[in-house]
This record gives sequence, structure tokens and C-alpha cells, in this order.
Amino acid sequence: MRKIDELKNSLPDGADCAVISSDINRRYFTGMKSSAGTLLVFRDAAYLIIDFRYIEKAQKTVTDCDVILQGRLYEQLLELMKNHGAKTAAIESDTVTVSQLADMKKRLADVEIISDDRLSTVIKNMRIIKTADEIEKIKAAQLIAEKAFDEVLNFIKPGVTEKEIALTLDFYMLRNGAEALSFDTIALSGKNTSLPHGVPSDKKVCGGEFVLMDYGAVVDGYHSDMTRTVCVGSPSEKMTEIYNIVLKAQEESLNGAKSGMEAKQLDKIARDIIASAGYGENFGHSLGHGVGMEIHEAPNASPSSDEILRENMVVTVEPGIYIPDEFGVRIEDFIVIKHENSLNLTSCNKKLICI
Repeated sequence: MRKIDELKNSLPDGADCAVISSDINRRYFTGMKSSAGTLLVFRDAAYLIIDFRYIEKAQKTVTDCDVILQGRLYEQLLELMKNHGAKTAAIESDTVTVSQLADMKKRLADVEIISDDRLSTVIKNMRIIKTADEIEKIKAAQLIAEKAFDEVLNFIKPGVTEKEIALTLDFYMLRNGAEALSFDTIALSGKNTSLPHGVPSDKKVCGGEFVLMDYGAVVDGYHSDMTRTVCVGSPSEKMTEIYNIVLKAQEESLNGAKSGMEAKQLDKIARDIIASAGYGENFGHSLGHGVGMEIHEAPNASPSSDEILRENMVVTVEPGIYIPDEFGVRIEDFIVIKHENSLNLTSCNKKLICI
């Protein structure tokens, strides 16, 4: 079933239509990237109202709804709502601002605006389960990221800076087909690797240090996400010990992931292994998160998440240990949840690589 048709059939009770204005959800339903536009969905019809900058592209590429050139937007919305007998309209509670809501209520005075989370919940429940097509796009993005990893291993050496490593990863991903980066690339070395989301600096890599890289590519709106920690030169005994603890925690979590389990149970697999090794306090973030059209989306695999993992959710598995003023290790793959033997979308080596 087409996504817009699914939304038509899933409009919240009490809502005659849905008004979607967020860039990501608009692209999710239409397949077209734009920085503006309004999607209006009824149970029997759908319209994309979009301005002159995008109208030609929309007319050629958007097939699941009628495309209308934007003029006076609110007058157009009111006319369409009147034509369809709509008296109530649901909006995206998690993206519409307070000022936008006030303006909407003023200019759509004859329509009741449903501003609770009903529509956002419907969309979240649609987006959380990935279609085969969406998974293929995520795979394509991951393949680009993995090729960049292979390339950057030839670049990393003593004397190069964290910023240069990040820029090298970015260059290879964009050159090899990424439409964008999943997020600002993280590349850290030495003591800086103890910062889970540190920012690349002018620090130069030295021998005997870890280099941690967390990054991803975007293909057709869908993100990839991976983290690898490598060593330049020979690691110390403690570095090797910590790396192997994290690797064990990650591999056990990957093996244990399946549909029907609570997300917090998945987190617990890794957390128990790290805690039993004496480093529980050094693993301070969630095990993972959903990935799709956003780099962080539902579900969240955290110690407090009661969400049930279901078939075709895409979730990262990224345990870590971070020792302040020494070093940190994180290893991240991401998987498609299945009933048994969830599908790992990450194929590049994660045994400790020494450069």
C-alpha cells in the first residue's frame, strides 16, 4: 500500500483531514525533497500545495496526490476543506511551533485544529516499521559509509588531525553518492575518545592511540550510522581489554536482538556485560536508537524503554566504555529486527584494527 493511502486509512478519530508541513514527513509521503510545501490529506483525496520554486519538479515526480501551485495558502486550504466537508484538521504536534499553531487557528477559524499528538503518533507508527524499499535505501547509504571506512584507514597515521580524518570521511561519502551526511562526522583520537559525542579538533593523532569515528551517509533521504574504533600503532593491555569487552557486549546484543522483546531488554544485554567487567559507570548512554529518514528516531533502546521491538524496525547497537582523561571505545552496527537472527546491515570489520 502507498504511504499516502495508508495515512488516508489511518487518520485519527475525529479528524477529517491532516495538515503536514514538516520537511521530513512531507518527503516521507510524497518522495520529494523540498524546504517548503503543505500536504493536505483527506480520507478520499490528498493534495500537495507547493510554491513556484518546486512546482515543476513536483508535477513531474509526485504521483500519489494532486499537485497545486501555492498562492494564498490558507485560502487554498479552507477551500479544499470546504469542498471535502472537513470541519476538523489534525496537525503534527511534534513539529508545529506555538506561533504557527496560533496563526493556523486564526486563519483557519472555521476549522477545529486538533493539536494533540494523535496525528504525530500515527505517523510515528508508520515510519517506525521500514518497508523493503526503505531498507534498500538504508543499505545503499551504509555501503557508501563502509567504502569511506576502507579509504580512511589508508589515510590515518601519526600527524594527521581529527578534523582531517573527519573531512576525509565526508569527502569519500559525498564523492561516492551520498546526497548528504547523516550528521556532523565525529572523529576523535587519544584522550578525546572518552567524549561520546566530541567534536573533531586540530589535535594530531599520535602512535599508541585510539581513533574513534562515528558517521553516516544519506541516500534518497535515508540515513546510515556506524562507529568504529581503531588503534594507531600498538594498543596497551588496558586498551585491548576495554575494546574486547565492548566488542563482546555488542556481539551478544546483536545475537540477542529479536522481535517481541522490550527495547530495554536489548539494552540490558550489553549493559550487564559491561557492568560485570567493572565498567558499568563508564557506559552512560543508551545502547541504540532507530534510524531512517532521521538519524535519531523511534525506537529508543534505553534502560527505561518499554517499547516492543517489532519486525522491520531498524535499530543501532552501539555500546561503549569511556574512561575520562584516558580513552573511549564505541562499536556500532545497525540491524533490521526480525523474529530470529536480526539482519545486520553493517558488514565491515570490527575486530581491533591496528594501523
